[in-house]
Amino acid sequence: MSSQHAASQAGGRSPARPGTPSLLRELNDRAALELLLDGRSLTRSQLSELTGVSKVTVAQMLARLQERGLVTAVGEQNAGRGPNAALYSVVPSSAYVAALYMEHGLVSTAVADVTGRVIADAREDTNGDGDPVELVRSAVERACQRAGVSISMLSAFVIGSPGVVDPVSGDPQLAFNLPEWHAGVLARLRGALHKNVLIENDVNLAAMAEHAAGAAAGADDFVLMWIGVGVGLATVLGGRLHRGVTGAAGEIGWLPVPGAPVTPDVRYPAGGGLQWLAGAEAVTSLAAEAGFGAPTPGESVRAAVAVAAAEAAAAGPAGAAGAAGPPGAGPAARFLDELARRVALGVVAVCTVVDPGLVVLGGETGLAGGRSLADRVAAEVARMCPVRPRVVPTAVPSEPVLRGALLTAVNQARADLLASVAG
Repeated sequence: MSSQHAASQAGGRSPARPGTPSLLRELNDRAALELLLDGRSLTRSQLSELTGVSKVTVAQMLARLQERGLVTAVGEQNAGRGPNAALYSVVPSSAYVAALYMEHGLVSTAVADVTGRVIADAREDTNGDGDPVELVRSAVERACQRAGVSISMLSAFVIGSPGVVDPVSGDPQLAFNLPEWHAGVLARLRGALHKNVLIENDVNLAAMAEHAAGAAAGADDFVLMWIGVGVGLATVLGGRLHRGVTGAAGEIGWLPVPGAPVTPDVRYPAGGGLQWLAGAEAVTSLAAEAGFGAPTPGESVRAAVAVAAAEAAAAGPAGAAGAAGPPGAGPAARFLDELARRVALGVVAVCTVVDPGLVVLGGETGLAGGRSLADRVAAEVARMCPVRPRVVPTAVPSEPVLRGALLTAVNQARADLLASVAG
């Protein structure tokens, strides 16, 4: 349906209202608010210069935004010989958001204001699976109590979840660690919370955090290879996240690779070939076989890999140039060499198809392996194929999924504020 036909169907009123004073006011107000939502404090003169409108018009814009409770004066800027100029910022409490990361037996929650400042967070054991709606509601209630805000004040919820997220329904699928999260859960959450709720794949959210303030900052093309309990991938091309037609882009754990069995059934919880080679269980077994201080059941894969990376770094660069390492290489170097070979099988498969130029290693294993593992993976990839990506460890050391969820939620809250200003 054309826009003109749509306008006639709505009673002949064009939604664009070209040239009308009210539209121009809305556009000006939106432009000023968008600049202030970036977290800057600006004077009238600076807003006038950035928006291209007169200082008188800026004063009117600010008055309207202040009346709506969206903008406030926060101080003054020294103007030298003349009078000081008032500085204006967005009101942080004009919107609040909640972000959650759901894992098996664990939920991480954060509440932030519209500037992105976290005002409360929590990490709690859920004592099992439980009903998704009750888990989310109770986790958010506890975080809101710590933040001193009510759930009704939240304008957006973003939940990070393992597994595939259906691009049509928004529901998680194949989330083996969260068996209660299945078709219909998003509608139930929206009905219970009476708010905009979004469920997003955890690795995709981690990639958003990496792109915003991590190792992929400023990169239009990169992949984040997640190596933790599970093995996953997020692909960003042209600055946009690639999800695939069914939302399954990046489920690289099922990738058939040499040396690993091919899963006979996609419902098999252990995943496919690459998961069998580089998932947490495989890395734990590999560390035990190396005999350099294998983790006890209470220790994490991250601890084991970190110890190996530290020992290998202390021993010098030997072994960093090839999978087998030189004769006499220590157990830590041999362990990292073998782990790098396994990870490189997945990296080669991805890079020979999309050639992203940058590969970020995330997850528990990628973070703990650091530069020692990343350099080995880069060397292995160069040995196996003509593609030469830059391989780096993650630069988001803490809660990357939760940080990505917060970024997404804050962006949604800001978009809603801008839309409200535009009428």
